Amino acid sequence: MATSSATFANRASLRRRLDHVGIALAGFCAVHCLATLLIVSALGLGSHFLLAESIHRTGLVLAVIVAGFAIGWGYLRHRLLAPLAIAGSGIALMAGALIVEHGAAELWLTLAGVVLVSGGHVLNLRAAR
Repeated sequence: MATSSATFANRASLRRRLDHVGIALAGFCAVHCLATLLIVSALGLGSHFLLAESIHRTGLVLAVIVAGFAIGWGYLRHRLLAPLAIAGSGIALMAGALIVEHGAAELWLTLAGVVLVSGGHVLNLRAAR
């Protein structure tokens, strides 16, 4: 019996860590967006690297994978749709940011998306306690 309880605790710990990774990724994404705007606008430096589509696509893929595992796993435990719906909306906004041209619309879509994804992870952490 102790083994199954230890296994459950390890799984719960892994899910919590995935939620924390998701929140950290959202933070890194927000910093990247704001830093890119400042660096490229003010100094005209780094646009070839900082605005590269591959960075944005990779970030979206990471967000989908981490949120899918952490929030999907949390849903199986707590059965609350709010974390899933909020994070899913954020993922949709982030995907929408890949469609628009670089600029203000991309920045606001991405920032709104990462805030929602991060919020979904926070709700998932709270719901799974």
